[in-house]
Amino acid sequence: MNPSNDRPVPTGWRAFFLVAGLYDALLGLAFLLAGETILTDIGMKLPPHIAYIHLSAIFIVVQGLSYLLVYRDPRSNLGIVWVGVAYKASYAALVIYYLAIGQLPSQFFIPWAVLDLGFMVGFLVFLRAAMGRRAA
Repeated sequence: MNPSNDRPVPTGWRAFFLVAGLYDALLGLAFLLAGETILTDIGMKLPPHIAYIHLSAIFIVVQGLSYLLVYRDPRSNLGIVWVGVAYKASYAALVIYYLAIGQLPSQFFIPWAVLDLGFMVGFLVFLRAAMGRRAA
């Protein structure tokens, strides 16, 4: 824990970041290992090279690993949580944009955007609470 604030982080927040980390790490691994199959099964045209899928997938895995760092030490990793807010908001915003202009390649992406918005809200609530504790 952060030496400037020895109060423990509630167990619920640690569990939340564990779930967030596992969610992204496992989702990324699924696309890393079976991305072509997943995209074919949902009726999407495959990119010209598997590297496009792998590059996106490994980024998602790394995001998941970053949330596991937050799980281990939430107060020392607030910067990662802010990056997570940007990451989750960016994905959801892109899905909403492409849905709005009628060019979302698959409805498959909508539930992931909803989940990401939920995680984003959780991240923001955590940050607000953590910032309040810092000021106290």
